[in-house]
Amino acid sequence: MPLILIVDDVTALAEQYAYDLERLAGCDTLVATSGEAALDVLAREPVDCVILDLEMPGMDGFEVLRRMNKRGLTAPVIVYTGTGDYDRCVQAVKLGAQGFIDKSERMERVAQDIQNALTRRRLEEQVRTLHRDLGRDGPLVGSSPAMRRLREQIARVAPIPSPVLIVGESGSGKELVARELHRLGAGAAGAGGPAGPFIALNSAALPAELVESELFGHERGAFTGAHMLRKGAFETAAGGTLFLDEIGELPPAAQAKLLRVLEQREVTRLGGSRAVTVDARVVAATNRELERETAEGRFRQDLLYRLNAHVVRVPALRERLSDVPDLVAHLVADTCARFRMKPKRATDDALASLTAYEWRGNNVRELRNVIERMVLSADDDALTLDHVPLEVRDGAGSSLTKPHSPLTFHERRAEAERAIILQALERNQWHITRTAQELGLADHASLLKIMRRHGIERS
Repeated sequence: MPLILIVDDVTALAEQYAYDLERLAGCDTLVATSGEAALDVLAREPVDCVILDLEMPGMDGFEVLRRMNKRGLTAPVIVYTGTGDYDRCVQAVKLGAQGFIDKSERMERVAQDIQNALTRRRLEEQVRTLHRDLGRDGPLVGSSPAMRRLREQIARVAPIPSPVLIVGESGSGKELVARELHRLGAGAAGAGGPAGPFIALNSAALPAELVESELFGHERGAFTGAHMLRKGAFETAAGGTLFLDEIGELPPAAQAKLLRVLEQREVTRLGGSRAVTVDARVVAATNRELERETAEGRFRQDLLYRLNAHVVRVPALRERLSDVPDLVAHLVADTCARFRMKPKRATDDALASLTAYEWRGNNVRELRNVIERMVLSADDDALTLDHVPLEVRDGAGSSLTKPHSPLTFHERRAEAERAIILQALERNQWHITRTAQELGLADHASLLKIMRRHGIERS
């Protein structure tokens, strides 16, 4: 429920506005009767929108806008006036107000303007998120059996609002899976409304003393340097998804509070006493074995049971080596686009070397870094075997001898067969008859049968 602040030195008018907005728009409201009082409220309350009178004694609406800009207060502002001087309203818009209305305007119009301002703010946040995500690993790429199983898992779990635990090695794409769960999920908006934001928080990257503030927020004065109220990740992710990466690194005190939030669906900011209802879906990820962490007393068992209502396992890249050609094509195109270089492509010998390597170091992230090095070192359009880093070339072909792979013999054989078929199809531009002849198969029907068995089709 949005919180609206009405700022007007005429108390009766401000309170009437508050009453009408609560009745017509279902908003929570606060009233401030001066510019100083308004700035004080904005510093300690999570205000979603401000209705601001321009003509006030002392600090007028223009000065309020200037000080909001200076203090980094980002709540959208709609100014209103009773003088009919719309030139002054235009001046307020130049200072950052999102719109203006007349005090005599019908309340239905005011409620609609508030809704428009809130929608615009949500869209701006989504655009900022998209810009921030540019240059990441990209969408889930690959059509191997392991990736098909992963997509099926995501499709089953996404519509369910329960917490999800994503497990997998570092660099295997756990955040991409979380984003796909968010994209396919119904979100708190559910009934056709836009989904809330996707907020990612890396538990391992936060200083221990700031973890609780980042998760749950703080009130002004909660600690040294807390000059104004700050919403935590749970409140920021309202109606959307909160992704807690490296959940196994969370300190014990934060684990206890997180458990309470998951059970009660409420947070209490640091330094505060008022519980705030939250409706963000929690998706956690880890590359640790949390069962072992629990047995050794480093992770709460009751929190693990809360988080692992649904478990999604992300396969390591060595478990889906037949996806490497598709991943290489995607990463080469993405790298060229990011660096504004003309398109390049990997040659067959380079692809064969990259596909034969096991990628135990950092999975898809390691492959992305190798591709970036190859693209930057290539003078022409072709990425050849000579551009493949020496450590990858030397390690290629040795994956069959390395121990501790989770794949069975039959799974490894199927992956190898699938990779062979894909590489042959690429060499022959997906000409079925020529590929069957190169592989020594009886006819094209034999190749099509093998392709169907492995789920291979031209994208």
